[in-house]
Amino acid sequence: MKLYISEGNPHCLKVVAAVELTLVQCDVQCVNHEERVVPFLSRPALPALLLPSGGHLFSSNAICQYLFETSGRKPNPLINQWLEWETTELQPALLQALHMAVLQGKATEASKILQGPLSYLDQCLSKGTTPCLTEESVSVVDVVLWGALHPFLSDSSPALGEWKCVQAWFERLAGEKACQAAVLKVLPGKGLEVLKPFVQRQPAPASSQRRDPQSCNSTASEAEDAVRVVSEEEMEAAALTWSRGLTACTEPPEKPHPILPQEGRRNLLLTSALPYVNNVPHLGNIIGCVLSADVFARYGRLRGWNVLYVCGTDEYGTATENKAREEGLTPQQICDKYHAVHAEIYSWFQVDFDFFGRTTTPKQTEIAQDIFWRLHERGFLLEDTVEQLRCEGCRRFLADRFVEGGCPHCSYPEARGDQCDKCGKLINAVELKNPLCKVCSKTPIIQSSKHLFLDLPKLESQLEQWLDKSTAAGDWTPNAKQITRSWLRDGLKPRCITRDLKWGTPVPHPDFKDKVFYVWFDAPIGYLSITANYTDQWEKWWKNPEQVELYNFMAKDNVPFHSVVFPSSLLGAQDNYTLVNHLVATEYLNYEDTKFSKSRGVGVFGDMAKDTGVPSDVWRFYLLYVRPEGQDSAFSWADMALKNNSELLNNLGNFINRAGMFVTKFFEGCVPAMELLVEDKTLLAQVGWELRQYISLMDKVKIRDGLKHILNISRHGNQYIQVNEPWKKIKGGDQDRQRAGTVTGVSVNIACLLSVLLQPYVPTTSRTIREQLNAPAACVSTMLHAGGSFVCSLPAGHAIGTVSPLFQKLEADQIEALKKKFGGQQAQKVAPDAAAAAAPVAVNDGVVVSGADPERAKQLMQAVAEQGDKVRVLKGQKAEKAAITLEVNKLLDLKKQLALAEGKSAEPTAPQKGKKK
Repeated sequence: MKLYISEGNPHCLKVVAAVELTLVQCDVQCVNHEERVVPFLSRPALPALLLPSGGHLFSSNAICQYLFETSGRKPNPLINQWLEWETTELQPALLQALHMAVLQGKATEASKILQGPLSYLDQCLSKGTTPCLTEESVSVVDVVLWGALHPFLSDSSPALGEWKCVQAWFERLAGEKACQAAVLKVLPGKGLEVLKPFVQRQPAPASSQRRDPQSCNSTASEAEDAVRVVSEEEMEAAALTWSRGLTACTEPPEKPHPILPQEGRRNLLLTSALPYVNNVPHLGNIIGCVLSADVFARYGRLRGWNVLYVCGTDEYGTATENKAREEGLTPQQICDKYHAVHAEIYSWFQVDFDFFGRTTTPKQTEIAQDIFWRLHERGFLLEDTVEQLRCEGCRRFLADRFVEGGCPHCSYPEARGDQCDKCGKLINAVELKNPLCKVCSKTPIIQSSKHLFLDLPKLESQLEQWLDKSTAAGDWTPNAKQITRSWLRDGLKPRCITRDLKWGTPVPHPDFKDKVFYVWFDAPIGYLSITANYTDQWEKWWKNPEQVELYNFMAKDNVPFHSVVFPSSLLGAQDNYTLVNHLVATEYLNYEDTKFSKSRGVGVFGDMAKDTGVPSDVWRFYLLYVRPEGQDSAFSWADMALKNNSELLNNLGNFINRAGMFVTKFFEGCVPAMELLVEDKTLLAQVGWELRQYISLMDKVKIRDGLKHILNISRHGNQYIQVNEPWKKIKGGDQDRQRAGTVTGVSVNIACLLSVLLQPYVPTTSRTIREQLNAPAACVSTMLHAGGSFVCSLPAGHAIGTVSPLFQKLEADQIEALKKKFGGQQAQKVAPDAAAAAAPVAVNDGVVVSGADPERAKQLMQAVAEQGDKVRVLKGQKAEKAAITLEVNKLLDLKKQLALAEGKSAEPTAPQKGKKK
């Protein structure tokens, strides 16, 4: 490992101290403040740790935590809580104080800014039973807070007289040889002046210590102070709400069948983008569509809304024909086979569809053809002759995804037949320079064919009027709005809705009887036909915009078809269709530092997850924790283990298990009587506030941020138990025993609340918690209806069930084995074997006489396609030239091996005319 630091950077102080203290082998290199050591970041980020895997950590706290865990230190449940406090409360105050003291020379005023954080730290130290913050010895928390406070507390200007506990703690840390060595290396000078170059490079801090909730997209829910100031009115209101209990509540009703819109209720129709039947979904597909929609559907039901969630497999099109040809089956057999695969995967992930259907049904034909004729009768369809690319080798017209070549706009050499990944512009496939069939690599010919088009320009005015209303009133994600605006910016063009294929919904027009509907006209209609296969009263959902709110869930690449093409079709049909009110689009989830690739064995796909030994709930939790809401994110095995062990095991599981065990061990399994003090009422107010934030965010489909508030509640509970120490008080006098009872009773009620809030995210765990607590079903409707109410749902005398641990630790060797298994080693082994096995015997104009290996060629063809995608992404992101060159060389090598496997010469005897070498 290599650690990059810079002199005069206070964030580097803590990481150097962590290296010295943990004795982890690490090469420490001092660089200039402006040096960019993390290649994919647009501006310098120091400190930065280069990991053995080639990845980077560039958060000082994350680096410290990584070093301590690498050295074998066991995580403590309070660590994450303290690190969050340092980030959200202490650092904003320190930045403001440093700016004032170093650049304005106002040291006295600066020290006043730190009074609040120092007072809180002193209070916690005074209540603790150990000399350090979380345990007897120095932990990562001590190092992080010492490094953050060192610039001020090492100077004589701030008076520490009133904070005796902080003073004793700080002096102990300052006496550690590791900390002394870090000071000599990072801050070679006296006073705050050494920090001036660093502070001058920082943005001017806001006057408030509280961060803007939008300043960091990944931690929006943590933007509020970790310890809020609770007013007396809030405390009393929380205590009053708590005292009301569950008296007026009824159990949630059973789901009817069929679910239909109801007068006077909020009726929500949820869809997730229909997955292609021939692809096994990977983790990115699952979080982008079905899992996100499942969480919101479950949440909506808990809120008492009337929810119908439908999805299904998209089964028509070229991709299905190709898959059938590869496997020697008919298209219908392929659809039957993989529809079952999809259904099994989503069932294992506990995705609770109300109905999971498919598009190869008579209802699909009926509804799609009806919409077609309504568009035709109202003059919204055009006929035109289209020049298409036809591959003579494959003997068929090429769908857009099966051809690539040079972009006519920016000359990017690997543009697809519909869109360029580099410049983002839409392309007509025949405009590509030097096009190649992606199936057989031959050059296609241009051939004319008559087709039907949706007249989008004629519908544009209606569409824009509807979009203005829908985006203003509904919850459209920013990327959905932006992508839609980009399509409208230059004016809409007619969109072809037919294709020269056999496998698809037939076009009913007699002049086009040999054609089928293009998948992006046909597939969204699948939402309607799937609902029609669920209930013959489907029109009550799909032709009822006055009563029904429609939510579409998808990844961002599907946005234009749901915000422009499909709504235009329904508007043109003029049949009072329900149009999307809330379009929820995620960014992309990557795998580690690359893309998912089935052919290269890279990444976890849905059918593999259950074989890892990691429970479904843990997969759900982590995918939702890293859900790419505002920007692309990445699945990481190391991070998954960290989140499981720290958040699920040590934070959430630890709190719920302790609360239940205290009831069992100290109070014979019955909730004790509770007499609330100010401290307890403060906690009730804090938990009530977190509950309201959770509801506010989830109502807006901020799923990832809602999860953070659940974890915040658990942290409050852990701190509450830790400070009050009921395991000690139970051994004391009557007053102490009463106090232990109150703390235990309040804690187990918080655990009950958590079981409700967790239900959309980890349904099995939620059910297990409620079973262990013997929680009444009515607690669900009470706590989540209206604005949210944290009530006493487990009153004194309530008997709980058997308590047991909820989560298991993910061990380092287990994670390393899984990372290796899904890291693509299998595919890397294919290449040399293929090269050896596929040596050609004789070549004549690139055609082999003997020696070809079709099976190897098929594997390598997929590998070439995936590597080409990776190169396109790097070029589109304008990555470093060296990184692009490395991946291009890999692509060229794979192409040579593919040529050998096909029985062709790896180096053509003569370049093809007009083709770039």
